[in-house]
Parts: sequence; C-alpha cells; structure tokens
Amino acid sequence: MRTGFRAIVASLLLVLMCDGVVQAAKRPNVLMIAIDDLNDWVSCLGGHPQAKSPQIDRLAKRGVLFTNAHCQAPICNPSRTSLMLGMRPSTTGIYVNRPWFRQTAKNKMRITLSQHFAAHGYRTLTTGKIYHASRVDGPSFQVVGPRPGQRLKIDAQLVKEIGSSSRLWDFGAQQYAEEEFSDFVDASWAIEKLQYKRQKPFFMAVGFYRPHVPWYAPQRFFDDRPRDDVQLPMVRDDDRKDLPAGALQLTNNSLPPSHKWFVETDHWKDAVQSYLACVSFTDAQVGRLLDALDKSPHADNTIVVLFSDHGFHLGEKQRWAKQSLWESSTRVPMIISVPGGQKGQRCSRPVELLHLYPTLLELCGLPTPDGLEGTSLGPLLKDPQASWSLPAITTYQRNNHAVRSEHWRYIRYSDGSEELYDHRTDPHEWTNVAARPEHRAVIAEHARWLPATNVPGATAMEQKKKQQTN
Repeated sequence: MRTGFRAIVASLLLVLMCDGVVQAAKRPNVLMIAIDDLNDWVSCLGGHPQAKSPQIDRLAKRGVLFTNAHCQAPICNPSRTSLMLGMRPSTTGIYVNRPWFRQTAKNKMRITLSQHFAAHGYRTLTTGKIYHASRVDGPSFQVVGPRPGQRLKIDAQLVKEIGSSSRLWDFGAQQYAEEEFSDFVDASWAIEKLQYKRQKPFFMAVGFYRPHVPWYAPQRFFDDRPRDDVQLPMVRDDDRKDLPAGALQLTNNSLPPSHKWFVETDHWKDAVQSYLACVSFTDAQVGRLLDALDKSPHADNTIVVLFSDHGFHLGEKQRWAKQSLWESSTRVPMIISVPGGQKGQRCSRPVELLHLYPTLLELCGLPTPDGLEGTSLGPLLKDPQASWSLPAITTYQRNNHAVRSEHWRYIRYSDGSEELYDHRTDPHEWTNVAARPEHRAVIAEHARWLPATNVPGATAMEQKKKQQTN
C-alpha cells in the first residue's frame, strides 16, 4: 500500500511539473536591448536632424515608442541598478558609479528583473553591458556571453590634444575590421543563441556599449555624413546665466573636456560626427538582432524591449557627457514591441525605465514581488493615448531630483534651489521660470512627487565594516 501511494503521489507531482513546463513554454520570450549613453539622437525621436537609425525606427514600427521616456539616474550604475531592481536610487542608495549593488547591505539580497524570470522557469542569458562596468551578476543570468570590458579596444589616441585626463575621451574612425568591434561580437553571440529551439522561454539581455566614449566606429559610418556637413546642436551663450547655485555645483564635472575646448580646438563637429557614427553602428547591430529574431523559431512569441540607460550632452547647455538633471541627460529612447500588440504607435506620456520591471512581469504572466516602485505600462501599451497621471522622476546624487511631466520639467537641488522649464514653449530649456510667481501652483504640483525617502549613499566600505563587526 505504501509503495502504491508513493507511486500515485509521484505521478501527480510529475503531472503538475509537466503542466508547469507546458505553461512556462507558452509564455512569451523577452529580448531586452540596452544601449549605453544613447540620447534622443535617433531618427524616430528627432533629437538630431542627421541621426540615422533605420533599425531602431523599424522596431518602433513594430510596437509602441515612448517619446517622453526618462531614466532614473543620468549615470550608468544607479540607472541600471534601478531598472534591474525596480527601485529608485533614493531607495537603493546607489547614486553614483560605485559601489556595485551586491556589495551593499540593503541591496545584496534583492531580486533583479532577470533573476525573477529565472525563478519562474525562464532561461536567462546575457551578453555585453547590462550592469555597470561590464559586471555580471551570477543570480541574474544563467548563461553569460562576451562583455565589452573584456574586449574594448583603445588604440593609440586619435585626438592627440584631447582636453581630458581620461583615455576614454577620444573619437574618430577606426580601421580595424568591423567584426572586431565589441558590439558586433555581442550581437553575433546573441544571434547564435536565438536560433536554438528551447523547452523553456528565455529572457535574453543584450547590452551595446556604443555610443559610449571612446566614439569609435567603422569608417563606413562616417562616410555618409561628411564632417563639414555636420549640424551642431543649438546652444546659447547665455544659457547658464539663470541657473541656480545647486545646478552649477552638481554639473561641475571636470572629467570630460570643456565645451570651450571643443569650440576653440574646432573639434565640436568631429565629436558630433563621431557620436552620430556610433549611433548608426549600434543601430546596425540592432538590425542584425531583429533579422535573426525574424528568422528564428521565436519570431512570433518574443517581446522586444529597447532602451538607453541615460542621455548625453554634446554641447547643450554648454555641457558634455551626462550627470545633469536636464532633458539631454534624462530623455532616452524606449520601445516595447509585444506580439499581437499595438504597432507603430507613439506615446507622449511621461514614463520611466523603472516601469519596465512590472511591465514585463505583467506581459509574461508572472507574479509581481513586493517593493517594486514602478507601475506597469500595460494600459499605455493597449492605448498609447490613455490617461496617465504619473510623472517621470530622475535623481542624481542624494536629494537632487527632476520631475518631468508631459509639459514641464521641475528640478529641486539639495540646497533648495530650483529650475522650471515649460517644454511647450522652451524645448531646449533655455529659460528658467522657477522664480515667476505665476508658476507657484505648477511648482507645488510637481514638488509633491519628489521622493519622500532619500537614503544615505550606500558604500562597499560600510558593508565591509558591518561584516567585520558581526
């Protein structure tokens, strides 16, 4: 009797396990494409008139393009940590590029987006840059491909007199084979993996490094955009005169060359040309991925998500790099393509990268864990014009926040100073109207969205000290 009972129980368990496998197999796959340092200079967003991104545009035609999407932090580590944990920098305490979140007490046991997928039957794969500095988080991914930090080629400096202490600040056409570029290698690895038939659904994250500095790309991406024909961003000489002390202090970054250096050395056009070439090169890799997906067994059952971790200044507000709370640093491309979903739609509602975690869980029928601070974009994927009351919030360092609504950008710095821009009349954010009495109600409406909690910045050193005393 006991043997017979055990056999029955085993049979029931087997049935349940098989049913779980079948259910998991029916779930859609996820292909997540992350691009480093890409601002709105893609043709479907119109950030630069000479931007060429036919493959990103192709993806936008397959899904919903969020034209008012913003990052949680205008710098790599906190932005990527926020997206993968589904929590704001003001909650994680990860405000700058160090420490790695697993080195901190409050974050080391938190469940990442891909880790949650793995726990619910997905095969998780990654290549390229998903976390900062090419780190790979073991709990997040089961299969790991190449990473850009392992193969980043920095040859002899092309611009000899570069006004920066970092070798990364270089730009120009490189003459080595296109197949040697790290992003090409990453795309090739992902293309191979896409061809496999799988019993389990997959979550694949592909992180492209360009257009991060150094701005190296194959010669052919420079040839169709001659240097002398390059159009420069619109910049006003007096743009910084109405900035408060908090803005000037926060954006005082000495690492990139100054705007004055680019202008006086006549390298501004060279840099813009190089950045646009890198965008086009990365766009070509996106196209290779889409082609491979279309030819794969997963073509009709794969959600594709594309985003950038933050924007980038190329002279706007007389600034270079990121690390600001202005539009050039916070606005990012974000596209979600769902099989059988809306196609070729544009959504102007303010949204955040933070929303991707709960959105993908909902689309794949997975439970939502406690503690996520984003909101599913499901209603906007069904109807891009649906009402949406939430703004997008970006944080850089502790207690500095930008609140972006559909028409306004409000910034409050840790010293209490403020900026306010009306994007209906001032899309370049040239005129700070925060001091005008008629806008007090606008400021009050936006200020209520500022994070109530701003935890101290997490440090690996604090974690080590705690371990030593325990």
